[in-house]
Amino acid sequence: MAKSDAKKLMGKMTAPGAAGFGQGESVAVDKREQRKRDQALGLVPFAVKLNGDLVQQLHALAKERGLDMNETVAEVLAKGLAT
Repeated sequence: MAKSDAKKLMGKMTAPGAAGFGQGESVAVDKREQRKRDQALGLVPFAVKLNGDLVQQLHALAKERGLDMNETVAEVLAKGLAT
């Protein structure tokens, strides 16, 4: 029992985003709060499965334009649907 508790603790310490000594605390946005923010902006979750090549192109486009993936996909969809 103590062994599994120790493993859990070690996992939390090495987890991404875990604040170490002197690094300060990372501010995590509550999922419920994030949903409220998204709803206020009129955003709706929309999951799709895409070909890996398309995803790489979208990532490259987002990086090139300095946008996040949500903004990039929305822009590409809007342009595609407008034609």
